[in-house]
Amino acid sequence: MNYPHPFLAKEGWPFIAIAFFVAVFASFFLPGFLALLCWLALAFVVQFFRDPPRAIPADVGAVLSPADGRIVKVEKVRDPYADRDALLISVFMNVFNVHSNRISIDGRVSKVQYFPGLFINADLDKASTENERNAVVIESGAHTVTLVQVAGLIARRILCYVKPGDEVAKGQRYGFIRFGSRVDVYLPVEATPRVAPGDKVSATSTILAVLPQQ
Repeated sequence: MNYPHPFLAKEGWPFIAIAFFVAVFASFFLPGFLALLCWLALAFVVQFFRDPPRAIPADVGAVLSPADGRIVKVEKVRDPYADRDALLISVFMNVFNVHSNRISIDGRVSKVQYFPGLFINADLDKASTENERNAVVIESGAHTVTLVQVAGLIARRILCYVKPGDEVAKGQRYGFIRFGSRVDVYLPVEATPRVAPGDKVSATSTILAVLPQQ
């Protein structure tokens, strides 16, 4: 699904509208301190659902970050969604990060799988296998890249807008996770990581890794 990248995500419009009317109501009918809290809550909701446009690097073989946040893991593991050995790079998003998820590489979606689960802290390793999550497997030439949206302690809704058979492009907006979460990226083991644990990354504009050229 193509998306025009407005400055505010469409998923946030109902929440922003509700917060705005509550703040206006509070200004007329509640004490000043409570009204101020309502306006601060509105400001938080607006910043959470911001969705700015991003520049797309043209580097050959580049795998772009699907989310804003902090790198919490770079290691070789087993990709359970594509059944292969893989390099895993995990991006943890806090409530102050942009939560719009973007496609990491040009290709074709071969599989989309949703798994119900728990809502433990997405910063923990076990969140990758125990939390609610949605996996998108993308075939790009000879390479496979798996993007997994993982719900977190506060997150209660994973939204994904692509389906098997869709052709997708780097930087394309494909999903959203509300209120704190994580995205796991499974790459070919031969991929060269460009990030390390602790690094801060931005969706689309940060290169996570480079794929080997055939």
